[in-house]
Order: sequence, then C-alpha cells, then structure tokens
Amino acid sequence: MITATAFSGKKYAVLGLARSGMSAVESLLAGGAEVTAWDSREEPRRTLEGRCTLADPVGLDLTGFEGVVVSPGVPLNRHPIAGHAASFGVPVIGDIELFALCRPELPAHRVVGITGTNGKSTTTALLHHIVQSAALPAKMGGNIGLPILGQNPLDAGGVYVLELSSYQIDLTHRLECDVAVLLNITPDHLDRYDGFTGYAAAKARLFAMQRADQVAVFGMSDAKTQAIAARESQMRAPGKVRSVDGRDLAAMQADWPSLQGPHNLQNAGVAVAVAEALGLTAAQWGPALASFRGLPHRMERVADLGGVMFINDSKATNPASTAPALAAFPPNPERRVHWIVGGLPKGDNLDECAPFFGNIAAAYTIGEAGPMFALLLEEVMPVRRSEMMCEAIRQAMNEARPGDVVLLSPACASFDQFRDYEARGDAFRQIVLALGADELAAAAAGGPR
Repeated sequence: MITATAFSGKKYAVLGLARSGMSAVESLLAGGAEVTAWDSREEPRRTLEGRCTLADPVGLDLTGFEGVVVSPGVPLNRHPIAGHAASFGVPVIGDIELFALCRPELPAHRVVGITGTNGKSTTTALLHHIVQSAALPAKMGGNIGLPILGQNPLDAGGVYVLELSSYQIDLTHRLECDVAVLLNITPDHLDRYDGFTGYAAAKARLFAMQRADQVAVFGMSDAKTQAIAARESQMRAPGKVRSVDGRDLAAMQADWPSLQGPHNLQNAGVAVAVAEALGLTAAQWGPALASFRGLPHRMERVADLGGVMFINDSKATNPASTAPALAAFPPNPERRVHWIVGGLPKGDNLDECAPFFGNIAAAYTIGEAGPMFALLLEEVMPVRRSEMMCEAIRQAMNEARPGDVVLLSPACASFDQFRDYEARGDAFRQIVLALGADELAAAAAGGPR
C-alpha cells in the first residue's frame, strides 16, 4: 500500500468505509496515525474492531484532528459533517488528498490527473495502457474504481494515472499534477453544486492546484472547457496548455477497434498529447492505440451473433454520454442501429442525442423513463415499449439483420432496475449470450431463428 510517515502521531477521522475509505484507514494506520472510523453499515465497522476507534465523527469533538476523510459519495452541500468539521477548523478531505501528502516520500514519479463529465475512464485506461506499453512503471486509480492508496508504490520513474471526479477534486487541496486533463463539461451532478457554473468551477480546481510550469490538456467539444483552457493559457508559459480534438489522428482511427466514434477520437488525441508531454514518441503510442482493448460497459463489444454486433455502453448514464455512442454509427443502410434506451432519467429530454436519430433503425425503451422516451421518440423512429431489458434484447435480436448493431446506451441512471451501471451492463451481456446460445441451438436443430 501507499502510506507516509507524515501521518505518524496525527489524528484522522474516516467517514465511509467502502473501497476508498477502507484503503484510507489502512494507509493511515500503517503510517502511524490515530484513526477514528465510521460507516452506517455494521460489516465494515466489524472488520476494524480493535484497530481503531469506531465512532461517527459528526458527533465527535474534533479538536486536534488533522482531517476528516470522507467518501466522494458524501454530499458536502447537504451532509452535516461539512459544517461540523468547519466549526473545529478541520478540513474535510478524501483519499486523493492523502495520496498527495504521501508523494514526497515516494520514489521519483509523475502524476496525471484526468477529469471530465464523459470519457474520463476510457482516457485513463488508454493512457495507462500507453505508458505500460512503453515499458514505464504505471498504476491507475481513483474514480475508475481502484483506490490509489491500496496499491503498492511505483519504482522510480513511474507514472500514476488518476481518474478524478468532481467530488474527488472537491476533497483535494494539494495534488500538483504533472499533467492535468479536462475532457469536457456537460450538465451533471447538479444536485451537488450551485448550478452548472458551480460544477464547472469544481472541475477547474484541478488546474488551480498545479504550478504554472506544469502541463494542462483540454478537449475542444464544449465552450466551458475551452473557457477554462483560455484562462489557464494566460497564466502559463507557452506550450504548457494544449487543446486537442484528435482530428490530426483521424486517418489512423480505423486501426483502433476499441476506439471508434468521434468522442473516442478526442479521447485518443488527449491521451496522445499527455503521452507526448511525458516524453513518449509516436513509435511508442501508435501501436498501443491499436492494441487497447477498452473497458467493460463503455462501448464494450459483447458478441457478434449471426453478423449482428451487440455493444454494452451501460456507463452512458446521461444523454450527453449516449450521444457519442450514437454518433459512432453514422447513417448506413448496411449497418442499422437498434438502440436500447431508458432507466432512471436525469432529465426530461434527449436533446443531445437528437442530431444522431438518423442512425437509428428502432428504439427499445426500458425502465422508469421508458414511457416518456417512447413519446419523445415515436415521432422520429420506430419504438418498441419493451419495459424490461430481456424483452428489449429479444425484440432487437428478432428485428436485427446481419451487419446491424444492437446498442445498449441507456442515457439514464440504472437505479430503477439495477444496483448500478455495472450490474446493468453485466445483465445485458448475460442475456445476450444466453439468448444467442438459444438461437444457435435452435438453428442447429433446424428450428426458426
């Protein structure tokens, strides 16, 4: 694990004992800190019995505490811990801030921080793959689901690639990224911020933590991101700020099976810009783009059944993240798209997807948003009110012909029918493979398709 002697003898509270919280406790204890930990669930508390104090920091006298470490899922604008800690002058921080405090004791290294509303997991994984392919020591962590403190330190010369949500940035104050990245900003998580402007300001803080001689890389798909890029350009030396859309790489994209679509062209362009800022060359990053396998639930190719491609894009939990998936399949009579859409809606429209409705052969609406989306879409495309995932897949499988694509890109959260987007994507994969096996067996027996 990653820890620091700087923790020794200091008092910390940790609120929330999921993956990042538990790794924070272990790192602090290993560094010699005195830890008070709490979670509403009994099971994680039980695993720490006898090793630290178990108490809810909301009810504690926090005098003398160095910090309160909270899960990124704790809403600081509503949870009482924020005001309670402030009344004692104690900062509320996250595990990424603890990592920043550990950095002076780690072997010489560099840190890349990647944020944005959409595409940050793919870009993080892609950059990690590029760095590893260049034979440099590398670790990825953060919002991608891998707590960075729970990993072993890199040898000298290594690169830590961190995916950072706005929530994690809110809890971080001293992370000087050698390269910081903002891919895009579209409205999301607005219940946690003072409107869209507040959300954008949270993303921009990643750059405020950098020094003026460090590198900042920006996508070019929206005005908010470019406004931040323009502001940073005024405060840094020439060449330290780059805006990238990836168009200079477009001729190569056909060779990247897991990086199709205009959104992935920008993701790849940003990853290449970061790789070059780290000193890598085209001879190193070029083959890595072609060999990248992608991530589960992000335009994941699940199966090819009878010439029909099934794609799991369950991570698309809002219309802005579904729009690039639809754009990846421009109108083509030989490759029609059967779109499975719906879940727990984050809004009352699909406006960001509308420019790509011409790509869709039919929509199959599911979940709580299903009836509303059906009404929106019936005027412009055939719609099947499927309600359940299994029925949507069955209907799409029956209507698709060789060359077509069945795309799960829900434009919604998953919580109406599934635990999270991962469970939704896993269900899609399992149902596709099960129904595909049934159809293959029926075909082998001479039955109907």
